[in-house]
Amino acid sequence: MQIETPPSEKPYEKPEGERRGLVIVNTGDGKGKSTAAFGLALRAHGRGKAVKIYQFMKVPSARFGEHRMFEQLGIPIEGLGDGFSWKSQDLEHSAQLARDGWERARAAILSGAHFLVVLDEITYPLIYGWLPLDSVLETLRTRPKEVHVVLTGRRCPPEIVELADTVTEMQMVKHAFKAGIPAQRGIED
Repeated sequence: MQIETPPSEKPYEKPEGERRGLVIVNTGDGKGKSTAAFGLALRAHGRGKAVKIYQFMKVPSARFGEHRMFEQLGIPIEGLGDGFSWKSQDLEHSAQLARDGWERARAAILSGAHFLVVLDEITYPLIYGWLPLDSVLETLRTRPKEVHVVLTGRRCPPEIVELADTVTEMQMVKHAFKAGIPAQRGIED
């Protein structure tokens, strides 16, 4: 490790632009995409802002750690799917759930009722062809100017990356699962 001298001056100039809603993408093969989005949801909620979270691959009855905590805090989180594709008994049904869920998420974004809308794991129904990319792009472009939207999932379509204001690609350097260690409750749920 190399020791550095802490900066003595601010390393950037304060932007002069207008404050507006952002499109934020967390993508890549590394861990932390949803976790980062949930952190933003907590930050916004802590400032008294209205937040809505949609999870495209989780079942509506899911009770993962984030569901339990968001319920306690009063942050609405809604599972829209029937689990990951390898668990699905009927992929056309899974696709229909994604389309129905997208219509709910789209309406929430366009309503302007929420400061932040999280579209967790939306990239999967997009890349599987279950959701029309054009509808997602149009919604992001025409949303009320104060609405922030976070999209998560691997292999985010380049059209969304291009449109987004902030894109973070999580890169896996090392993962316990690859070493044969199973998922841990409270860490990966």
